Amino acid sequence: MSLSLALLVALGILLLILLVWVLRDPRKLSKPGFDLGSFEEFDRRHVTYFPQVKQALAPGDFAFLASRGSRTLARTVRKERRDIALAYLACLRADFVKLWRLARAIASMSQQVGVMQELERLQLTLVFSCRYEMVRVKLLFGAAPLPELGSLSEVVSRLSIRLETAMKDLGERAALAARIASSPDGRDLHTS
Repeated sequence: MSLSLALLVALGILLLILLVWVLRDPRKLSKPGFDLGSFEEFDRRHVTYFPQVKQALAPGDFAFLASRGSRTLARTVRKERRDIALAYLACLRADFVKLWRLARAIASMSQQVGVMQELERLQLTLVFSCRYEMVRVKLLFGAAPLPELGSLSEVVSRLSIRLETAMKDLGERAALAARIASSPDGRDLHTS
């Protein structure tokens, strides 16, 4: 077995392990299946808090605390704000997982979803998971990776918007199908 073949097999195994790891539920609190009705109450819940997290991690606040208060106070506040950012990050991941499950449910109902869309969703999941772990590690080591945290929030927000559009299209097609089914010969139906 050549070295390149061994590296290819190792890369394949690594990607398979990464895929299984990405698809696991971090809290193991999820119910089997996905309730499409819960999406309406979901509505980008955690993404909206990014400005507050950004302000909490702003270096100017820490500099002000260090100059006006004690070092112990500044250290305590930094640790508490880091914990808040980590909690926000975990909630972003939970939001992403919910959206990903919803995307899977929509894809199973849609006839237009092809292999390329499934691969794009897999790629998005892998990219999100890698970025998530990098941001989490940076936060654990005391850094404040605001641009990376912002890009994760943006990914969740864009995914949410894409799914809202897909659900709207799916609903419109279902309504059209119901109108066609209710019309005996389809003559009085205008599809424009």
